[in-house]
Amino acid sequence: MQQYQAIRQAAYEANMQLPALELVKFTFGNVSAADRSAGVFAIKPSGVPYAELSPDNMVIVDFDGKVVDGQLRPSSDTLTHAVLYKHWEHISGIVHTHSTYATAWAQSQRDIPIYGTTHADHNTIDIPCAAPMADELIAGNYEYQTGFQIMKALEERNLSYEEIQMILVGNHAPFTWGATPAKAVYNSAVLEEIARMAYLTEVINADAPKLKDSLIKKHYERKHGPGSYYGQ
Repeated sequence: MQQYQAIRQAAYEANMQLPALELVKFTFGNVSAADRSAGVFAIKPSGVPYAELSPDNMVIVDFDGKVVDGQLRPSSDTLTHAVLYKHWEHISGIVHTHSTYATAWAQSQRDIPIYGTTHADHNTIDIPCAAPMADELIAGNYEYQTGFQIMKALEERNLSYEEIQMILVGNHAPFTWGATPAKAVYNSAVLEEIARMAYLTEVINADAPKLKDSLIKKHYERKHGPGSYYGQ
């Protein structure tokens, strides 16, 4: 329907950035774009190669995960997106990939340590890794429970989804989000680069120290603090 064209276009453009940024292979990923006023989001159809995507085949889903408009089945991760949109009112874009380095850290069940200023430009703490899901939840509504797994991991650490916009799901892969689909894609690319740098840091020096607090504060606040001066 014409009323959903804007989020269909936004979801399409954001999804096409994933292979362009080398964050996905084959169909291993998805982006959604929300219209919060309408209570719906557009998401990639399940299993469709990126070369075959178009704005028109993005699927429209409500925040309970029910298809509102579209001819194809939505991504198998749709319920995870729906849970996060329903509970986090200040996001309008979500990305899930199986990008190599971020996924390797997720499979290792490790937070990504804050080793350098590239990391500190975007976060002041280690990138969190959510604990693997309990067996009874895996056997239930798996994708739905993944959304709660993500929220629980932040709540347990007293972290805000508006400040920490990326997470690893233990044994699974990364999710990122943002105020727009484009920002969520940006966060996904940043997460993959931070994961790659952290891996290489440990290969070069297994005893590498974390970044000291003064540099964390300086690099984060020059971009995000009240006296920020990075950019135009």
